Amino acid sequence: MWPVVWTALRTYAPYVTFPVAFVVGAVGYHLEWFIRGTPKPREDEKGILELREERKLQEQVGMDSTQVLSLKEKLEFTPKAALNRNRAEKS
Repeated sequence: MWPVVWTALRTYAPYVTFPVAFVVGAVGYHLEWFIRGTPKPREDEKGILELREERKLQEQVGMDSTQVLSLKEKLEFTPKAALNRNRAEKS
């Protein structure tokens, strides 16, 4: 009996595979929809750039924007080799 079933499945494989794949895909789609719930509308979701801008603004709320580092203080944090490479007094 089993050889007859396997021969029939091998012969009619395209006709058997598509409905099985369709049912498995439909079940997976609906299961995922059930687990995730209904999706939020697109206008409620914020983009990465918008989230970054909001985060940057929240960081600057408590800071005094008039107190900034001078250029000399900023130069201390850069590597010395990169700054001294093209100076006239060094060469």
